[in-house]
Amino acid sequence: MNSDPVWRDADRLLLSTCRHGGWWIWSLALAMLVSAGAETLLPTVLGRALDALRGGVHLTGALLACAALIALMVAGKMVSDIATGASNARCTAWLRMTLVRHLVAIGPAATRRFEPGDLVTRVTRNASEAGQVGTTAIMVGVGLVPPVGSIIALMLIDPWVGLTALAGLVALAGLLRVFVRDNTETIRSYLHSQGLIAARLLDALSGARTIAAAGSIERERQRILQPLPGLREHGVRMWLNQVRMTGQAALIGPLLQLCVVGVAGFGMVAGRLSVGDLYAASRYAVMAAGIGSAVGFLNKLSRVRAGGRRAAEMLTEPVTQYGDAMLPDSGERGGEGGRLEFRGVRVSAAGETVINGLDLVIPAGATVAVVGHSGAGKSLLAALAGRLVDPEQGQVLLDGVALPNLSRAQLRGAVGFAFERPALVGDTIEEVISFGARHHTEAEVRAAAAAARADTFVERLPEGYRTELAAAPLSGGEMQRLGLARAFVHPYQVLILDDATSSLDTVTERQVSAVLSSGGRGQTRLIIAHRAATAARTDLVAWLDRGALRSLRPHSELWRDPDYRALFGAEAVPVEPLEPVEASCAAHGVSTGALGVPA
Repeated sequence: MNSDPVWRDADRLLLSTCRHGGWWIWSLALAMLVSAGAETLLPTVLGRALDALRGGVHLTGALLACAALIALMVAGKMVSDIATGASNARCTAWLRMTLVRHLVAIGPAATRRFEPGDLVTRVTRNASEAGQVGTTAIMVGVGLVPPVGSIIALMLIDPWVGLTALAGLVALAGLLRVFVRDNTETIRSYLHSQGLIAARLLDALSGARTIAAAGSIERERQRILQPLPGLREHGVRMWLNQVRMTGQAALIGPLLQLCVVGVAGFGMVAGRLSVGDLYAASRYAVMAAGIGSAVGFLNKLSRVRAGGRRAAEMLTEPVTQYGDAMLPDSGERGGEGGRLEFRGVRVSAAGETVINGLDLVIPAGATVAVVGHSGAGKSLLAALAGRLVDPEQGQVLLDGVALPNLSRAQLRGAVGFAFERPALVGDTIEEVISFGARHHTEAEVRAAAAAARADTFVERLPEGYRTELAAAPLSGGEMQRLGLARAFVHPYQVLILDDATSSLDTVTERQVSAVLSSGGRGQTRLIIAHRAATAARTDLVAWLDRGALRSLRPHSELWRDPDYRALFGAEAVPVEPLEPVEASCAAHGVSTGALGVPA
């Protein structure tokens, strides 16, 4: 047993996985034991039949016994095949569901340690291999019954014959132990290299347009296949281990059979053994040497353990823990909620401190733009506000309650996001917009789409809002508008927009800003801004500089500072009048009140 704690975790996980094979595991064990027992008894019965034939005794009973043993072997094989498939399916399904649930519970933090492609490999292929732990362990264990049973039978036939076979069996067992030890680590390294290639391939597929436009296809191909020499090295080492073990077993096996038959032959000459005993001894010698055939099962067991380790590594990642606290009701908070507080917050990314000692209060119902140079921590601040990231030090509070103390339902119902590259989830456009725990009416969905200016292209689709997402070719700006509509349809107390309008054209961005700058429903809005026009339409601007808050003031006041103006360029960006959003909503027969836009 490996002393590495990760290996111990992997073995415990494999044991839990094995238990979920249910009664199919027990059926497999019973069927294989019956089949192995029949196989072990058959040489003895055949030997008795030979002695009976030589002595002129009636053979009916011996032949019926042989037929019964053969029938048991065939039936055991049939049941074993069915039970193997059913057990593997149950165990693999449980392990995959366990990994997926844990992966979802970890959240975005999962990809900080594991690449997405590597995660997919662990949940699919590696989990499939680890899910065969029950059947593989039984095959290895029951596979020892014929060799061990043959030793016992040989001891009963003649102690000298039995001891001869036992000596050869001990030598083979030592070789198998070394093989398992060496091959398990080699297979783990092989699977790790496979995961790296899968992760890089997934990255390349996601950025296929960029790679083609840059003309870097060959360089990207080399990057994807860079782990290939290591994969080949581990594969060659794995096969060399197996070839060495098979060769050694192939040498010791025939020698073992020759020695056993030779000793048994001397016994027959000495009168201790009969012809039937000699035949049985020769068959049992073959069985004893058959332990070498366990190489295949042991190799499979090594793959099972390696797959179990890769699955266990995922389960060591801590999940996000939630409390059971509730947000104060409107009466307790003076009729308005959504006050965000950052108290002495410090958080790092890629081993470097990005935000350090941040103290910031965002008033309830205010629309606040977050600006700063690249790397100042804007997106990290947005992630902290919605607890997609937890601070290493300090606290983030919503209406006086620390975010970790809130229940999952309270937190996710109170804080919402719209991202620069939204992931669209749902079968139809309507389902994409209404995605979330709360049910939304058709009117609410259309009102949100109108506010995000998504209605203009959705209504041109073949089936409008019921168009299948896969049948709707969307540009980057259209995807952002659907993401904004999804954020608008929920009655969040705090809405965080992480560069969520970066792909919109200037006119659409101004129209969407009309909704964001309105405060009709008392929603706090935190906007990661890169344009001066966007910051100018907010109540306050939180200016981050080197991981700290440099200022929290209106844009008009900050504009006097040349360092602030340098964030957007040397010249001021004029703020043009906003087109009223009421006209678009009225055209669809929906009220702007649901969106918080004042009438």
